[in-house]
Amino acid sequence: MLDLTINWKGKMAFAGTTPSGHEIKLDAAPEVGGENTGARPTELLLQAVAGCTGMDIISILHKMRLEPSSFQIDVEGERAEEHPKRFTNINLHYALDGDLPEDKVIRAIQLSKDKYCSVSHSLSAEITVSYSINGVKGKRSI
Repeated sequence: MLDLTINWKGKMAFAGTTPSGHEIKLDAAPEVGGENTGARPTELLLQAVAGCTGMDIISILHKMRLEPSSFQIDVEGERAEEHPKRFTNINLHYALDGDLPEDKVIRAIQLSKDKYCSVSHSLSAEITVSYSINGVKGKRSI
């Protein structure tokens, strides 16, 4: 079980320390009463999805004895217009460089998406993915 506490810092700001010892600051935009002193919770949610799946993919590729020379994940999140304005679609694009066989990259992405990423499996948004290797967009659907 994970257990943490965040504390109100005034206006719309909150801060807390994660169980692993890292401080996280959250705040809202000035137009809704914040002072922009921290990340928005929704931004952190998208970053958490990307970080979780990215760590999965790197771990899986390492087990396959593959080492990307670079790896970037671009995330787009679409939100409902009505409250609670939840994410309705999250698109992840994995851009990898290196000597990486496409079938192995696809397998790593599929394993993360379908089995391992606890963050994405905690959401109800439809999550779609695409990929490119050495700047070439992948041809296969995942």
